[in-house]
Amino acid sequence: MKYEFTIQKTTSPKEKPDPNTLKFGKTFSDHMFVMDFETGKGWHDGRIVPYGNLSLDPAAAVFHYGQEMFEGMKAYRTKDGRIQLFRPYMNAERTRKTNERMCMPDIDPELFVGAIKALVNVERDWIPEKEGTSLYIRPFIIADDPFLGVQAANHYMFIIILSPVGPYYDIPGGGMAPTKIFVEDEYVRAAVGGAGFAKVGGNYGAALKAQTRAADHGCAQVLWLDAIEHSYVEEIGTSNAFFMIGDEVITAPLLGTILPGVTRASVIELLNKWGIKVSERRLRIGDVVKAAEEGTLGEIFASGTAAVISPVGELKFKNSSIIIADGGVGPIAQRLYDTLYGIQTGTLADDMGWTVEV
Repeated sequence: MKYEFTIQKTTSPKEKPDPNTLKFGKTFSDHMFVMDFETGKGWHDGRIVPYGNLSLDPAAAVFHYGQEMFEGMKAYRTKDGRIQLFRPYMNAERTRKTNERMCMPDIDPELFVGAIKALVNVERDWIPEKEGTSLYIRPFIIADDPFLGVQAANHYMFIIILSPVGPYYDIPGGGMAPTKIFVEDEYVRAAVGGAGFAKVGGNYGAALKAQTRAADHGCAQVLWLDAIEHSYVEEIGTSNAFFMIGDEVITAPLLGTILPGVTRASVIELLNKWGIKVSERRLRIGDVVKAAEEGTLGEIFASGTAAVISPVGELKFKNSSIIIADGGVGPIAQRLYDTLYGIQTGTLADDMGWTVEV
């Protein structure tokens, strides 16, 4: 089904930011997408309008009961001028799973992707061309029914905003640099049966305490452990974690506590394609420490939309530090980054069928 949206252009266009000084998530484009949902009527009135503030009742359900979700993806400009998205239908399917968990209305993947394409097309001039930059896309859905009572809302808003961004981590010259990661063994991110697999704000707001602890230890992010034993490795910050021990790359299985990342799935597919053994299985932090002591821990890296691949150079666990890959970037992480970023930006041929042109 093809969806039609109205377009209202801004009369006060903003000045485009300097691509050399772009920060992540600080600047927003001229327009946004808005669409309403009402029980009995469904999704309706999709429109592209000038970027601006929202007017919400103080009793809106999103403020009191957290009925909301969000997604994150990017648009890239290729050297020959094309605009492409990276696996947007995976974001659409993840949105559907999140909405089901949060008792929010389903959304047709064609509507989800079609709205993104329409907005990105209007804002084509906002996509920076400098290497390492892109246009970050933030779709989100909020319950804006005004009521005080714990129940699913009847009215929602689907909104998309765009932000031209530089690298997620401020690395001189761009590319990758190893990060320091703090192993969190007190606070937990999610438990089986919860909403850890859903992309909702509550997962991130509750993680800020641990993030603060990590910063106090000079670390960029947190390595989360499981909620029951505080023993099995799960996510790194907002990203999925991978550990290369011996000739095997290990990542946590999708048991409901971690986000099923689009980049995570892409990493697994590439490793399988390259003939590198990759396993989705539970891994104890104690086994990571043992592998480091025995010299079999080759690499640790995180995958996600924002940074693509982020190598880990050091783990801080209890009162000790574990140096990985001599504190540098491992060859698997580098190859994955070069391949994924190359496909995303069109400098490498997409033989995986992952990109979608706007």
